[in-house]
Amino acid sequence: MNKSKVDVINRLENKVLACQEITQDEALELGELGGSDLYQLFAAASRIRAQRAGKKVDLCSIVNAKSGRCSEDCKFCSQSAHHQTDVDVYDLLDEASILERALQMEAEGAKRYALVTSGRGISEDDFVKALDIYRCLAQETNLKLCASLGIINEDMARRLREAGVTRYHHNLETSESYFPHICTTHSYQDRVNTIKACQAADLEVCSGGIISLGETMGQRLEMAFTLRDLKVKSVPINILNPIAGTALEHQSMLPPLKILQTIAIYRFILPEAMLRFAGGRETALRNLQAMGYLAGINATLVGSYLTTSGRTVAEDIQMILDMGLEV
Repeated sequence: MNKSKVDVINRLENKVLACQEITQDEALELGELGGSDLYQLFAAASRIRAQRAGKKVDLCSIVNAKSGRCSEDCKFCSQSAHHQTDVDVYDLLDEASILERALQMEAEGAKRYALVTSGRGISEDDFVKALDIYRCLAQETNLKLCASLGIINEDMARRLREAGVTRYHHNLETSESYFPHICTTHSYQDRVNTIKACQAADLEVCSGGIISLGETMGQRLEMAFTLRDLKVKSVPINILNPIAGTALEHQSMLPPLKILQTIAIYRFILPEAMLRFAGGRETALRNLQAMGYLAGINATLVGSYLTTSGRTVAEDIQMILDMGLEV
């Protein structure tokens, strides 16, 4: 164990526990750690999570409410019309189907529920239908309601809030410096503008991204600092699941310990945020998923994802309890 490296971890942990912010240079110091020093980093991140965010783990679930035919060229996405994949393609699901799924997830332990639709944005016709669905969900369930409908403006955000939605999800996907390598059909600023529009409408924002897209550690941390600047409190961390037919189908995966290191440093940068396990964790972390909670995770997406299956809700809840945390 390198004593100087442990001293860096201790110094920065104490800084965060004293409610001071670390700098990008300091975060990069943590990004240079390796070997057994990583376990010291995970332990420090766990202590930061305990003091700054508590022991409770937030559970949310999603429904792929409209799938495929997306006009955008995001290189990782199986739903992009620019890629040839075997993803299911369908229009906006009906209210009854979405309500049935919501009631199932609520019964299994989920506390939040989000409609997710493919596409750059949502048409006005579909948006009106979605508002009606949210009003139904607000009446028929006790779930907190979230939405992920692509790029929207402040007026649309206000209409969602009036229909019962409390949180809007819109990922940055990656850092601003790496974004042009991932998407060319809309800009990074388009994504930032949607986040700001939702905040102006008094919606909470859930925004994170995908790691293992080919970016550097510095670029992964750059995204975290952007999220900090935007005051985002719910941060989903997806890990690329390379899908045949997409532009990134042959992208090599980050090693599990490098993924956990990224999560731990995010906890240093975003000490009070809900760092949310999201898509790709089963494939990328395999038997090390529980280590994510030691590295600072305190929220998770449960059930199936957009186009891939996840663990059962019961399995995730048991893992959380086994780690000494609370649902």
